[in-house]
Amino acid sequence: MPVSTVLLLASIGVLSLFCQWLAWRVRMPAILFLLAGGIAAGPVLGFLAPEAVFGDLLFPVISLAVAIILFEGSLTLRYAEIRGHGKMVRNLIPVGSIVTCIIGTLAARWLLDVSWAVALLFGAISIVTGPTVIAPLLRSVRPDSKLANILRWEGIIIDPVGALLAVLVFEGIVSWGQGNVFGHSLYIFGKTLAVGFVIGAVAGYLNGIVLRKHWIPQYLHNAGTLTFMLGVYAISNELAHESGLLTVTVMGIWMANMKQVPIESILEFKESLSVLLISALFIILAARVEFAAIAELGWGLVAVLALLMLVARPLSIFLSAIGTSLNWREKLFLSWIAPRGIVAAAVSALFAFQLQKLGYESAGALVPLVFMLIIATVTLQSLTARPVARLLKVAEPAEYGFLILGANPVARMIGKALKKYEVPVTLADTNWENVRLARMENLQVYFGNPVSEHASTHLDLTGIGKLLVISPYKHMNSLATYHFLDWFGNKCVFSLAEGDQDQKARHQTAEKIQMTRGLFDGVSYAKLASLVSQGYTVKTTQLSEEFGYEEFLNKYQNQALVLFTFDSKEHVAPVCSMKDLKPEDDWILISLVPAQARKERKEKEDGEPSASQDQPAGQEPSSTI
Repeated sequence: MPVSTVLLLASIGVLSLFCQWLAWRVRMPAILFLLAGGIAAGPVLGFLAPEAVFGDLLFPVISLAVAIILFEGSLTLRYAEIRGHGKMVRNLIPVGSIVTCIIGTLAARWLLDVSWAVALLFGAISIVTGPTVIAPLLRSVRPDSKLANILRWEGIIIDPVGALLAVLVFEGIVSWGQGNVFGHSLYIFGKTLAVGFVIGAVAGYLNGIVLRKHWIPQYLHNAGTLTFMLGVYAISNELAHESGLLTVTVMGIWMANMKQVPIESILEFKESLSVLLISALFIILAARVEFAAIAELGWGLVAVLALLMLVARPLSIFLSAIGTSLNWREKLFLSWIAPRGIVAAAVSALFAFQLQKLGYESAGALVPLVFMLIIATVTLQSLTARPVARLLKVAEPAEYGFLILGANPVARMIGKALKKYEVPVTLADTNWENVRLARMENLQVYFGNPVSEHASTHLDLTGIGKLLVISPYKHMNSLATYHFLDWFGNKCVFSLAEGDQDQKARHQTAEKIQMTRGLFDGVSYAKLASLVSQGYTVKTTQLSEEFGYEEFLNKYQNQALVLFTFDSKEHVAPVCSMKDLKPEDDWILISLVPAQARKERKEKEDGEPSASQDQPAGQEPSSTI
């Protein structure tokens, strides 16, 4: 019984959503499940045949999707960020790209006997990793922050750089193929570069000016930019054959480096496109993979993959690390982590099709070769990265740190108290004054919306496993709660209570919000802020047999609010209910205490007698923040 086209299109959407959900559940890159789902639906079950479904529109659709992927990637390439992330990252981009491209090219040429054109293109494509495969792996492995930053920024920067290199190599191949003599081929290549760079720069500048001066309304920024980019891509291809990909890449880089252009709002549509368009794209691409084409590559395929993973990557790392402070353990770990991602798969499928049209017979080997590189690197490195990190002793301890939503005075006081005990703490706020003050107090802080697309690549959550919502921004509180309930789980998201009026006005979100765990005995942000304004301070107290929990409560006449406890195993936990709190004698309490504590401290500094001095020595070793 033939299957209708509508059912096939709907099935692609459902399968892509299932793969994304499965990747979220197991904390692995979604591309692995998308490729597996496409292979299962295509060559395994024979349910999906992309050529039959899309007909002549298949590769125009793929080319537009690739243009979107390259444009989005290039929007993240800021020159200042390349300069600002350490010598290792700056070295790794050019050195790693050159080494990987050379070894990949020579391996494909000599071991698989493909043409030099296909080998060069494979070498260029093989350098791309990308944040879509690096970020899930880092969340699972949790290497120390230095290594996590190197890998994350390498993925962010190499994504558009690698794509640009692949496009340039492809343009050179196409230009050479169109010319009968060297001079004519050089002319075609020069024309392609000129059209790509000039139109890309002009289009990026014009679009940046439109956004900066608000010549179109806010709600049209995303749709308008996407539509304009696709139009520029089509026009560029008309002026110079296959120059469109270079054009949109240059356009994105130009916009990313213009001042006062709201790039962040444009990047927000990337997540939706990834779930819908890009996820469906990879199922379609994987459905076209033929097992026979993979089998034809033989043992040469295994040798090429081994050279890239075991020779090219370590050589790139050790050469790039010359002059840095990385030790041999850190270098070995970085040498093992280099999963290939979305750009590699999409670009290889499109370029292979174009090369086949130009008469390159070995171009058919490009897609299975790149897809097997993706599958091998993502699978092997995702499964082994955590034990390798533990073996090399470069893994962070358990995710016991806190992301605090808010950098207000209350949040800063709590952050300093936790930092005193070396608990990883990151504050996030959209108020610049709060962020500035937090930085002056030497607290790690993120300026912006922690649930934005920008935060997904720039907010460092290494060692962070819990969320504390300590913010007066009710709308952002709800968004962060929804987002991090899925990210951390409902046992690791804590939020302050809301006032009675707020609860009544927002009862529709109660079911979701109730999944979070209440903070600090059910007090609201307004109540905490009021206590701080009255002179309450954050104080740490070491309990003992002589000075237990009951003595602590009596000392402050039951007015102290216990915020956190450290047990005998140094596990830190927010206090949800003081009624249920039963600390042991060797625990440490972090509490919000009345102004009496400050008065006692001043009297002690002045040498005057105080209530605490009348108690036996060592009764309450504590400090006030």
